[in-house]
Parts: sequence; structure tokens; C-alpha cells
Amino acid sequence: MNDWFFRQGGRDRFINWLALDSKLNSTLGEAWSRIKDYWNAGSSYFARFQLVGWRRLLNEFASEGLTMMFGGLVVLYGLALPAFQEFDESKFLTGKFAVTFLDVNGNEIGKRGILHNDAVPLDQIPDVLIKATLSTEDRRFFEHYGIDVLGTMRALLTNVQANEVVQGGSTLTQQLAKNLFLSSERSLQRKIKELFLAFLLESRYTKRQILKLYFDRAYMGGGTFGVEAASQYYFGKSVRDITMAEAAMLAGLFKAPSKYSPLVDLAASRARTNQVLDNLVEAGYYTAGQVHAARMSPARVAENRTSTSPDWFLDWAYEEVQRLAEGKDQYVLTARTTVDLTLQRQAEEALNATLKRNGRSDHFNSGAIVVMETDGKVRAIVGGPDYGESQFNRATRAKRQPGSSFKVYVYAAALENGYKPDTMVRDASRSCGNWSPSNYGGGGGSGGRLPLWQALAKSLNTVATELSFAVGREKVIEMTKRLGIEGVKKTCSMALGDGGITVLEHTGGFATFANGGKRAKPYGILDITTSKGDLLYSRERDEPPAEQVVSRPVAEGMNTMLYRVVNEGTGGMANLDFTNVAGKTGTSTGPKDAWFMGFTGKYVAGVWIGNDDNHAMRMGVTGGHQAAPVWHDLMTVAHADMNIPTIPGLQPHPRQIEEQQRLAAIKAAQVAAGLEPATKDETGKPEAIMSEKTRAVLKSLTTALRKAEGGPGDPATPPPSNAPQDPKDPKTPERADRRATLFDSYSGEPGASGAQRAQ
Repeated sequence: MNDWFFRQGGRDRFINWLALDSKLNSTLGEAWSRIKDYWNAGSSYFARFQLVGWRRLLNEFASEGLTMMFGGLVVLYGLALPAFQEFDESKFLTGKFAVTFLDVNGNEIGKRGILHNDAVPLDQIPDVLIKATLSTEDRRFFEHYGIDVLGTMRALLTNVQANEVVQGGSTLTQQLAKNLFLSSERSLQRKIKELFLAFLLESRYTKRQILKLYFDRAYMGGGTFGVEAASQYYFGKSVRDITMAEAAMLAGLFKAPSKYSPLVDLAASRARTNQVLDNLVEAGYYTAGQVHAARMSPARVAENRTSTSPDWFLDWAYEEVQRLAEGKDQYVLTARTTVDLTLQRQAEEALNATLKRNGRSDHFNSGAIVVMETDGKVRAIVGGPDYGESQFNRATRAKRQPGSSFKVYVYAAALENGYKPDTMVRDASRSCGNWSPSNYGGGGGSGGRLPLWQALAKSLNTVATELSFAVGREKVIEMTKRLGIEGVKKTCSMALGDGGITVLEHTGGFATFANGGKRAKPYGILDITTSKGDLLYSRERDEPPAEQVVSRPVAEGMNTMLYRVVNEGTGGMANLDFTNVAGKTGTSTGPKDAWFMGFTGKYVAGVWIGNDDNHAMRMGVTGGHQAAPVWHDLMTVAHADMNIPTIPGLQPHPRQIEEQQRLAAIKAAQVAAGLEPATKDETGKPEAIMSEKTRAVLKSLTTALRKAEGGPGDPATPPPSNAPQDPKDPKTPERADRRATLFDSYSGEPGASGAQRAQ
């Protein structure tokens, strides 16, 4: 067969290999020849443009300049992008609600909304106030484009000569950008954002619009925003009618209202006012003679003003009112809140005391506190060290890493899935990818066995991580959602609190265990009434009963473990000698965050300590050593009496047993004296001593007092705010409130006073 194949021509019969090889060589040769021709032609053409000498040097500089410019634009875009993400035009809207806030007893504690922002057009703001502001804050406002380079250099030189910060370099536009979009953290990142936002504001708004926004949005102390609200607050009149001395005082507040407020430090306020008057002369707006009268007749502050206002709470409550009233076409409202003014003041003092005592040595400058009752009723919110310095609410808006305080949700999920407080677990954990957990101080765990409660008391990272793997991280996330905590992500280290959570959310989560497992959604509004006195919202009427989101046995088991955290573990500095305490410490990596979350039978409180710019604190700072003492000091003064309920799952504290015995003895004596009924009605409440006829008479008297509150005209119309009122006059609202409350209490009506319900 092979012979036949070669006799028939072999391979050449199918393919002419010699012809193919020749064709291939010819094609490649021609292609190479053409490439050389093109190359030579191109080289000859571009040779005409060859630069030598100074021309070549100039070309090199231009090329490098274009390269650097392109790189600079990329860097500039990278720096500007975070600022552009912060820009939100909805923040320019003053809102459509005007809300007056009352405490539980019906006393006015503050206002928020449009009536406090932009009631006065720019054309009606006195010229002297505009000039005083520009001469003090930004003299070149109408000349620069958001950034005043010359002014910044001048301020820098002045500060260097004085060896201290005596002048600021921020323009009025930069200050507005910070007020609208940013916190007051002192960091390079925040300053860069401020610069780009200032350029953005200048590109979108006119100078007059920016000036108007500045006058409307600046915080002026005492819970007031804008010059109109400040003028009403400090002087009892519209900003349209202020004098030069009053204008100078208001202009001096822009820098630091908490420092220069006449209600805080009158001497500092007067000194600042004189400095503003000097600026008016230096800027050439007025002569020394024209400002002399203002120096000799300083501004007088209206009487009956208070420098204290629960501003952190009111900012959050205003958001709650807007949410509750949205879509109901009512915009002038009165809201009765849950705030406890005494507790609010105590919380602020507790935070600032530790910042002053330990902040410098331990390298932290900020913090936040939330106090609520076990059902979620918020009693106090502290959003930072100084509301006048920064109105950013760290308690409700800042998401910080909770560290080990997050473990409560991991352990709760474990209890739901068969674990018990005495279940033996190993001090070890599996790895997750390239990450392996380690306990505080280093080390991956001893490998020894210990009960579950002890692992939580020692805050062992290995055990918490292994529990999250064994139970399922999805179940931990589901647990947090049930308790009202959103945004927890599934990560390897989620059990150690690597995500962000607000103090308000965290406190509400702990409150669920404090009340036996019912959902404790934080709330601050009891009822809302319209300007006509109609009830728009009532929590008692409009909110459903709290849902049981964690079973009672799980909540009680969790409480027994959290109790041992305080008595035998990392939370010892939070222990109280008059009642039981359950809680958990938390410290994030760095350490950057220090937490203590805890509760008694009456209050649930969360404390966070850290830095606004997220810088690390001193090594060794922990939640147990910094946050827990703040919690302890606050709870010591917060409990005004020893009648404290027992934490579910725990035995009553000896002091509580003594108090219960004392109250029982008092009640027995009252029953014996006929002052209190011995039996109860079908609802479980004591039977009323007062007859229906007596109650009807007292109700009619209460109604008459409500009508008398408004005078002979419309009972809903209050007297003018500037009208003198004698607190002893029974026709004044204050007197009427007290008398209406008295009759309400005798008539057996629960809840608000008569004056409150009349609204």
C-alpha cells in the first residue's frame, strides 16, 4: 500500500509544499519591506518637527506640566467626591413645621421649625447687623469666591505673631457649609470637604442668598437658630428693631454662642461686643464717634430667659414630630415630650465631667449618652460635649463600632438556639478565611472550657465569634433587626462589633432585655396637638402594644449573664450599692470607641466615649474604665428614690426589699385610715374614693379654668408674649395650668394636665 501511495505522487498530490513555502516567503518579505518604507516615511515627516536647544527644553516642561495637571485633576476629583456626596439641597429647606415643645407637665421647653429660621427677609435685617457680621466674620465676603486666600494668610500671620489662635481663616461661606453639612471635628478631611462645599455653594447661589442662609441657619445659643430667633430670645423683640449695641452682641455670638452668650457669661459677652464695635470702625463702616453711644449703653438681655435647653433632645424630637405629622396637613403644632430636664442636665454634667477629668490624658474629646425607661421612653439625650460648638448629634446620628457590647445580641441568639447560661463552651474559635479571633491582650484563647456566662463576663472574643458561627450569623442579624438595629452586615468579625451602630439604637436594643423581651422602640413624643387644640397624635391612642420579640426565658437568661458581667466581669465600675445592675462593656480596635450599655429596673442608659475624627485613644482605654464610671455617676443621681422595679430574671436587691416593705406599711396605714381603698376594680386599679357627682363638678371647674386661660376672647388665644404677667394672678396661663392640674388630679383623670389637653 505504501508503494502505491508514492507511485501516485505521495504528499504532493494533495498539497504543493514547495509552492506554499515560496508564497509565504514572498508575502512576509513584501510586508517587511512595506513596514520599513512606512517607518522611514514617518521618520522623515516627524524629523521636520524635531526640537533642539531651548525649544526642546520648553517642550519637555510643557509635557510634564500637562502630565502633572492631569494627575492633579484626578487627585482633585478624588478629594472633591466626598464633599459632593455630603451636598444635599434638601438641607436648605427650612421645613414646613413650626413646633412648640412641652415637658411632661405642660411647660414650654423650646421650639423648632420655620418660625425660628427665616421669618425676616434679608432686606428687613438691619444694615448695622449685616455690617457687624461682615466686619467680624468675613470682610471680603463680596470679593472672594468662597475661599479668601488673602484673609487666610492675614489670619495665619496674626495668629503666629500672637502665638495663639486669635483670628479664624474661614469665610462666611465656609462656615455656612460646615453648619449645613458637616460636624465640627477638627481634621484635615473635614476642612477639605468644607473648601469644596464652599465652592459649590458659591457656584449655585448668589451672595445675597448665601448671606440670608447664614443669618437663618447659624446657631445662636439657647436652642435658637437664626438672628430672628436669637433676637426674640435675648431681647424679646424682632431683629428688625434691634439697636447697634444689640446688633454687635448678636454678631459676636456667631463665633462661639456657648462662650459669648450673655446668659452664660455676661462679662465675656460685653467684651466680645466691644470687639465687634472695634471691627465696625476698622472696616470703615462707622466712625469711633458713631459707635461710642453703643459702648456707653450696652445691650440689655430680656428677663425671664434661661440658658438651659434640652437641645440635643429637641433636635431629635423635632424629627420625630415631622415623621408623625407628615401627610396630615397640619404644620403649627405643640408636642408634649418625654424629656426629664433634671436627668438631661445630670447626663450632660456626667459626660463633661469625665471629658474634663480624663479627656486630655486619655486622648478623647467627645461622647454621647442616651437614657430611657425600659419601655423605650427617652428621658435624656446628650449628643456631644457642647451644643454651641457643634450641633451634630452623636447619640442619634453617629454610627460607631460597639465593640464587645454587641456580644449581647450574639449571646441572645445562642440562648434562643438551645444554649443556657451554664452551658460549657471552649475558649477557642475556628478561623474565617485569613482572619482568626484573639482575646483582649492577644492570644487565640486557652482552649479551656468554661460556662457561657463566664465567657461573657470575661468578654472573650473567641467564644463570641465561635457562637456566631455555630448559631449562624444570619440569626444574629435577624435578632438585631427584631430589636430595632439596622445595617448590621455579615462579616467574619461581626460578633465583635465591627459595624456601625448609634447610641440610641443600642440603648433601645438593651431595653428589650430590661423589660422582659418586649420591643422597646425609642420614643420621645407623648402627644401632638394642632394650633386649634385638636389632638393630632397620641401615643396611647395611636401606637399598638409593644410586641414580644424575645421570649421571656431568653430575656431573663440574658439578664442573669449581664448581671454577672457587672458583678464578676469587666463592668465592675458600673455597679451600684442600692440596686441591681446588668450591662456590658465595649471597646473597639484602636481603641477608638469605649462603651458601657447597662440598665437597672427603672432606667436603661448607653454611654459612648471617643473622638469625632475617629483617632485612637490612649492604649489601655476600655469601656469598663472610662464609659462605665460615667454610667455609674449618672445612675447614682438619676434614681431619686429606692422604689425601683426588679430586673426580670433577678432577685430583688436588699434595698428594694426594704423599700417595698416600707411602701406596703404606708399603704396599710392609709387603708386603715380610710385614705385609700382596700379593694380594686375589674381592671386591677384601686376603686375610686370620689363619687361620680364630685368628679363631674371638678371637671366643670377644670373646663372653666381652661377657658379663662385665654381671657374674655378666644380661649385658644394666648396673651401677647411681651405682656407683663403676674405669676400670682389666677388668670395667667401658669396659674391656670397649676390649678387645672390640681383639679385633674382630684377628678381622677390620668395623664396630662388640663392645660395640656386644652391644647
